[in-house]
Amino acid sequence: MDIFALFTTRVTEALLADHPELGADLLSRVVVEPPRDPAHGDLSTNAAMVVAKPLGKNPREVAAALVERFKADSDVASVEVAGPGFINFRLATPILHKVLKAIAEQKDAYGKSNLGKGERVNVEYVSANPTGPMHVGHTRGAVFGDALASLMAYSGYDVTREYYINDTGGQTIILGQSALLRYREALGETIEIPSGFYPGDYLIPVGKALAAEYGASLLEKPEQEAVLIAREAALAEMMELIKADLAQLNIHHDVFFSERTLHGQGGDIQTTLDWLREEGLVYQGVLEAPKGKTPEDWEEREQTLFRAKDFGDDTDRALVKSDGSYTYFAADIAYHRNKYLRGFKHMVNVLGADHSGYVKRLSAAVKAVSQGEADIDVRICQLVRLLKNGEPFKMSKRSGDLVLLSDVVEEVGADATRFMLLFRRNDASMDFDFAVVKEQTRDNPVFYVQYAYARAYSVFRKAGLEVPGLDFSAPALASAEVELLTSAAELELIRLLAAWPRTVSAAAVAHEPHRIAFYVHDLAAAFHGFWAKGNDDHSLRFVNAADPKLTLARLALVDAVRQVIRNGLGILGVSAPEELS
Repeated sequence: MDIFALFTTRVTEALLADHPELGADLLSRVVVEPPRDPAHGDLSTNAAMVVAKPLGKNPREVAAALVERFKADSDVASVEVAGPGFINFRLATPILHKVLKAIAEQKDAYGKSNLGKGERVNVEYVSANPTGPMHVGHTRGAVFGDALASLMAYSGYDVTREYYINDTGGQTIILGQSALLRYREALGETIEIPSGFYPGDYLIPVGKALAAEYGASLLEKPEQEAVLIAREAALAEMMELIKADLAQLNIHHDVFFSERTLHGQGGDIQTTLDWLREEGLVYQGVLEAPKGKTPEDWEEREQTLFRAKDFGDDTDRALVKSDGSYTYFAADIAYHRNKYLRGFKHMVNVLGADHSGYVKRLSAAVKAVSQGEADIDVRICQLVRLLKNGEPFKMSKRSGDLVLLSDVVEEVGADATRFMLLFRRNDASMDFDFAVVKEQTRDNPVFYVQYAYARAYSVFRKAGLEVPGLDFSAPALASAEVELLTSAAELELIRLLAAWPRTVSAAAVAHEPHRIAFYVHDLAAAFHGFWAKGNDDHSLRFVNAADPKLTLARLALVDAVRQVIRNGLGILGVSAPEELS
């Protein structure tokens, strides 16, 4: 039951009853949402202001007519015109009670919707170079992308989780060279890792495996051939390490797409460039020098250029390097055309802070290769600063100079890692303080939410002890007399529960899973607050042995709270423990 969606329908139906000439496109702009100031009511709509001008009327005049219609609605306690033409509603108590009934009936499905209508969405995230284990710099994007994919699936989209493997280019050759050194080390040589190579000891097992398979025979091969053999072994092992690292955070992808498949004769890059030429989107030209470049830094030469400016980019983009090889952007265009040809008209790319310059160029690429049919949202995850008690925190560095994802998970756990990284907008930098994350206090958001969930279970245990024989099975809770819940504190908690479906839908549309983290934290705070009120006012206690019917009604409220917290934590990929140690 989504009260906001319900009243959106009622408002548009009321408008059509008076003005049947109104079109669907115009009515789609009508929204029902919480008023900015809760003192103004439970719901507010902009309906009158949306339709007033096309109707040739004053917004307050249209609003006044709608108010008269809703005065007869039994679910509305009061309704009034505010400001230039907003309409504010206060809900009648019975419809709030229906929210609890809906939660008891829908359970895990409460908040789910068909918002996405089954539309296919490709969410590409992590896509780290396969040159070593996952480090902390990858972790935020991994968690964000995974939570976003879950949020969109929960909202009715057909989601594919994709990882783009950068398994070509110079960094893979260096990886092969580094692995070949470890191979020589495994054969007994003393080695030195040159600057620019990968120094982490995660390549030691690769060297040993090569030694076990090839003995000393790789030393007899031409170095280029030996490097390629070592590269393939290292890439395979690194991808297994990456998958294992991600699994520690319960992150699993549906598709691992190899960049290498784009290259070569007849590959996607070549066919994409041929198609772009046919469409007149590629030309030979000279780019202006980038900002900040002096003439001696800039090589002015004719290049193969993509008309990116025609699709909203700041400049046209080069597709072929001076040595004849393709640029990274050429591969990007081909890759996103590949996505489009696989049937994805909606794409989300989750990238790190150092890729903020990619937003416009990727948008231009998708518009071009789909001829405007597809869209892409590039979400940038800003940097995370590791702290302990407010001071920079250096952890173990088994991978050279990198702090590993596995180090972070080992230090604080998967739940805390995921929740804390989602408890802030993705485009805002953040501090990750290990001391705070490990505290069992209200200052630790993940503990605060999980404690609320565990506390809800403790209420049921207490009820079993203090009201012997009370049936609080699921059927009993579903039929509880929730009409007995009439205190301001109880109704305020129900109002927050009623906001859950709208919160989910709004977060899915905006691609902002942090809204889910914020919501469950607010719900936990409200629940803890109600608990505290019960300590001060015994009439508000959840369990009242002298009044089993009221106790059961309040248990239905508690059950609704724990259900919605579980639903929210499920989207975030965080566990909901019934007890905390």
